[in-house]
Amino acid sequence: MAKQKYYVVWEGKVPGIYTSWAECQAQTNGYPQARFKAYESEAEAKAALSRGWKASFAGAAKATASSSGSGSAKSGAAAGKGKSAAAPNGVLPPEVVLDSISVDVGSKGNPGIVEYKGVDTRTGEIIFQHPPISKGTNNLGEFLAVVHALAYLKQKGSSMTIYSDSVTAMSWIRKKEVSTNLPRDASTQEIWTLVDRALAWLHNNTYSNKIIKWDTKAWGEIKADYGRK
Repeated sequence: MAKQKYYVVWEGKVPGIYTSWAECQAQTNGYPQARFKAYESEAEAKAALSRGWKASFAGAAKATASSSGSGSAKSGAAAGKGKSAAAPNGVLPPEVVLDSISVDVGSKGNPGIVEYKGVDTRTGEIIFQHPPISKGTNNLGEFLAVVHALAYLKQKGSSMTIYSDSVTAMSWIRKKEVSTNLPRDASTQEIWTLVDRALAWLHNNTYSNKIIKWDTKAWGEIKADYGRK
């Protein structure tokens, strides 16, 4: 069972403390310069909300620097409780290309119901989304999301960067082939039709867009995340 987290929203539609990633996203997606961060306990969250985002982020950065300088065996992820303190939730580091599309998949079971979307990395605004597919896998959904982004951007004449947190999907894109144990039968016809169409697009089109792996450990969940972890 996933451990309860508390999400502090300092700058968002309605600032406060929220107990789910979905609630946090609802308050921050599309909000300019949103500031938010996850904490392991309600007490930590309340203290952070009271301190304000500047003091909280500065304190996290100092803690990381102190840990690194003292020769501590703790990793940055451990010190930051799953997120890099140098790049707190809501403030992406300068190496992230904000003028980009981030894609992700949402699923119920694997195999199971699959859906995906692409969002503006800067604002979290949804650019495209595919409704639930009756039966598929996470990897196939991630693959479809990237190809959908490529086709969308080609239609727009855009060389915008695409972010995905799926190494498998990115590998399939490079190879222009998928490797999955999902059978082809009546129950999977819907997703296989989409996959075959996506593969045909890859074989018949070129693109200049960069497809970059989203660094979840350093940057937090990808902007298109469905919050179902």
